[in-house]
Amino acid sequence: MIDLYTRWLENYESVPRCLASLQDVETVISVFNANIDAVRKINPGLFSELLQKVGSPFAGGETPNEIASSRDLLRGFLECFESGIAQEWLITDQETYRWLDENVGYDQLQMGGQGGIIANVMAVCGIRNVLVHAASLPNQQSKLFVDADNLLSVASDGRFRKACTIHREDDNPLIHWILEFNSGDTICVDGREITCPKSNRFIATWDPLNFRLAIDENFARAMESYARGLDYCMLSGYQMLSEDLADGGKAIDRIRASKALVDRWRQGQERLIVHFEFASTQDRVVRRQLYEEMSHWADSMGLNEQELIDILEVTDQDQLAAACQGSISADTLFPGLLWVFENSGIPRIQLHFFGLYITLQKKGFRHTPRQTRDGMALAATIAAAKACTGSIENQEDLLAAAGQRIGEVSARELCALASHLEARFGPGDLRETGILETEEFDVVALPTIIVKNPLTLVGMGDTISSLSLVGASRTRD
Repeated sequence: MIDLYTRWLENYESVPRCLASLQDVETVISVFNANIDAVRKINPGLFSELLQKVGSPFAGGETPNEIASSRDLLRGFLECFESGIAQEWLITDQETYRWLDENVGYDQLQMGGQGGIIANVMAVCGIRNVLVHAASLPNQQSKLFVDADNLLSVASDGRFRKACTIHREDDNPLIHWILEFNSGDTICVDGREITCPKSNRFIATWDPLNFRLAIDENFARAMESYARGLDYCMLSGYQMLSEDLADGGKAIDRIRASKALVDRWRQGQERLIVHFEFASTQDRVVRRQLYEEMSHWADSMGLNEQELIDILEVTDQDQLAAACQGSISADTLFPGLLWVFENSGIPRIQLHFFGLYITLQKKGFRHTPRQTRDGMALAATIAAAKACTGSIENQEDLLAAAGQRIGEVSARELCALASHLEARFGPGDLRETGILETEEFDVVALPTIIVKNPLTLVGMGDTISSLSLVGASRTRD
C-alpha cells in the first residue's frame, strides 16, 4: 500500500503542467489596493536619534491610535516595542508624513497591498494580460511592479501601459512604514530603560486614497474599451474601510460603487469569475456589510482561519466562532466554513491555514474538483517557493519547492478532516485524493508543503488564494 506522503507527491506532479497552462488565461484584473511598504529596522541608536529630534513622546496631549505628529509616531512605536505586539496606526497629517520620509526613511521598499502583490504573482506566472488598478502611481510605486510586458496599468493619458514604466507625476506615494524592532533591544526614554520582549513591528500608514477605496477614473474608463476576454477579477482592499470615512462618506457607498463597476465589466463576459479576498477587517460594521454585500454576488471568496471567525462573529454564530477559536484545526474549522458556504450563497469558498487548504464549491462550478485540487497544489508549491527564496519575481524561482513532500502537520490536518467528513457524510478517500463529492457540493482539501525558517510570509495568503483559483483553469492535459 502506498503511504500518504508518496501519494501526495504523485498528486503534486500536475504542478509544472498547471503552471505552463496559465499562459492560456487571457486576462486577470487585480483591484483595488496597491501601496508601498517601506521597511525600516529601528535599533536603539536610531530611536535615540529620533528622540533627540522630537523630544519626549509623552509631552503634550495624546491622540488615540493615530499619528498627527512625530511625537505620536514615537509613542505608538514605544507601545509596540514595550509589549512586543504589532499595531497599525494611521498618519492623519501630511506634514508628519513628510517628516517620516525625511527623518526615518527606509531600508527597502517592497510591493504592498493585496492588489499589487496579486498582480505581480499573476504576471510572473505567465498570464497573458494582467491589469492592475493603482489609486496612486508615481514612479516610486510603479517600479515595484515586476518588469513584465504582460503587467499593465493606466497612465495619465488614460491608456493601458506597462505598469513598471508609468509615472503619474501628480500622484503622491501611499506609504506604509513597517518599523521593525528586535527582541532584547533596550532603549531609554525619560530616564526609564525599556527592553523589548518579542521581535515585532509597528506600522505607520499614510494612505488617504486606499482608506476610502478610491477608484482611479482613468482605469475605469480604460476598462470600458478593453477588447480582450476577461477571465478573473480579484477584489481586495476593502479591509481598510471604516464605517464613517474621513471625507464624510460612508463605507457602504464605496463598497456598492465598486460592485457597480465590476458589474459593468461582467457584461458580455460570461467566463469572468469575480473573487473577493476577505482580509482582516477591524471595523465590525464594515465587516458585516462586506459579508452581506458579497453574498449572492461574488463567485469566489478566500479567507484564513481568523477571517472565518470574524465572519461568524458578526453573523451571530457565536458558538461556531468559539469552537473555531478554541482549537484551530481542520475538524473544528470545517463546520464554521460550511455554515458560511451554505448561507452566503457564494459558489466557491477557500480557507487557508497552516498546513491545509480547504475549498468548498457547488456542483457545476466552472472548475472540476480535480482542477481545483491542481490549482491548490500549484498555489502551495509557489507559496513554499516564496517562503524559502524570499521572492518569486523571477520565473525560475517559481518551482523551487517542487518535489518536496507535504509536512507532517499537513498530513495530520488532512486525516483529521477526513475523519470528520466520514462521520458526517460516510466513507470516502479524501486522505488519498483530497476530494469528497456530495450531492450538493464538493470538498477539496490539500495538505501543504511547509518551509522551516521562511524568509518571508508577506503576501502569502494573497498568493495562495489567487493561484488556487486561476491555476484551476488549466486547459492543457
